[in-house]
Order: sequence, then C-alpha cells, then structure tokens
Amino acid sequence: MVKNTAVGHKKFWHSFRFAAQGIASAFRSELNMKVHSGLAVVVLVAAALFRLPPISWMLLLLAITLVLSAELLNTAIEAAVDLISSDIHPLAKTAKDTAAGAVLLTAVFAVITGIYVFYHPVMDWITGLMS
Repeated sequence: MVKNTAVGHKKFWHSFRFAAQGIASAFRSELNMKVHSGLAVVVLVAAALFRLPPISWMLLLLAITLVLSAELLNTAIEAAVDLISSDIHPLAKTAKDTAAGAVLLTAVFAVITGIYVFYHPVMDWITGLMS
C-alpha cells in the first residue's frame, strides 16, 4: 500500500486520488456496484427523457448517492473483516450482514423515491399513448 507522504495542499489533492482509486476498485471488483451504477445511468437517462423538474433530479441524485455510498461502505467493511480473519466467525457474519442490510435499506429507499418521482410522468405518458 502506498503511504501518503505529501504535505499541505498536495496531501489534500492526493486524498481525492486515493478516494477515486477506492471507487474504481469497488466498481471493478463488486458486481452490485456495477448493477447499481448501471441502474443509476438508466434512471438518469429516463429523468432526462421525461424532462423532470430540478427537485425530482435532486431526489434521484440523493437516492443514487446513498445507494452507491452504502455499497462502498459495505465493500470496505467486507474487506476489513476478511483482512482481520479468514475464519468464519459469528461476529464477522454479523458485520457483513449488517453492512449488506444498509445497502438493501438504501436501495429500497431509492426504489420508493423512483416510484414517487416517476409515477405521474409515466402515467401521463401512458395516458397520452392511449388517447
């Protein structure tokens, strides 16, 4: 592992590079990170196609950010637990399951947010197609 020996503003900018490396690593190694990111792109394209208002965009971006952040934290917790011990331990299972539960909780929030944001635009679109 590379130690951050920079000082001052260089250390500040290096922290962004390390964070980006962490995001890229999670994206490369975690299927769920790819799935969540892909769904986020689909949702944002749909938001653009439906020309959603700014507040709807903010709700969608909040939900996406929460899900991706939870997935990153889940990945970090799983990696730390695996580093500490390769043995199966009830506390390790609890840590991993709880972190996965946080991802599930945020994903459910994201789905509810999507339903809230897209319900009327989609229903209006369907009504327009039927008339």
